[in-house]
Amino acid sequence: MTTVAPDTGVGPLLRGWREQRRMSQLELALRADSSARHISFVETGRSRPSEEMVLRLAEHLDVPVRERNALLVMAGYAPRFAETPLQDPAMGAVREAVERLLQGYEPYPALVVDATYTVLAANRGIAVLLDGVPEHLLAPPLNAMRLTLHPEGLAPRILNLPEWRADLLAQMERQIALLRSSRLRALYDEVAAYPAPEPPPVGPGGTETGVPSPALPLRIMHDGRVLSFLSSIATFNTPMDVTVAELAIETFLPADRETAAHLHALMP
Repeated sequence: MTTVAPDTGVGPLLRGWREQRRMSQLELALRADSSARHISFVETGRSRPSEEMVLRLAEHLDVPVRERNALLVMAGYAPRFAETPLQDPAMGAVREAVERLLQGYEPYPALVVDATYTVLAANRGIAVLLDGVPEHLLAPPLNAMRLTLHPEGLAPRILNLPEWRADLLAQMERQIALLRSSRLRALYDEVAAYPAPEPPPVGPGGTETGVPSPALPLRIMHDGRVLSFLSSIATFNTPMDVTVAELAIETFLPADRETAAHLHALMP
């Protein structure tokens, strides 16, 4: 796994991002309307980039918004992007849009997490899946990874836990490569060390369709039934705030008619 290590000056940081993106100096220069010579001078510290150049390079390198602030500070400029708490009055439109989306998706599960997978909002479909999870895991702040992979959480009910666990850990590794977050690394180390319980047997009330899925499904036991979901993650386009940039809305689409019918029966 590649990470961008902190160094003195903005040049080594930009070089780290460029190498992580597997982009040559010439390719970056062409995209940013610059020259390979200038990019080389910036990376070696022989030239101090302007604030506009730092932002332009960060955009073409797809640097996360939080890290763009870090690049600006290392180059001697003030941070450009605010980090407004989600509960701030200025974020009212964002909150309302998210709440409307979550409610509109019911009865299917949907939730919103931040960059460290802390659950910021969820709908009643998620509450259905959390039936039976012990109180100590439901105490705020809720963490989606901990709830899913903890041996007392959802993990014992997930039929395809090895595949789902591997996918979640790989997702976290990609996030760690993008965000130099000690909290995210600590969470990864914690959940990766959880023992993986054996999947539950499918009793007479369960269903196994055997139909191949177009994507890795989450197959979980609930109330004696096998529920199957396909998950999708959405983010905001062109965010201008660190908080908004790090919001992720995960929705779980029923992968079969039985799952959809069961959820509609629970929440007509």
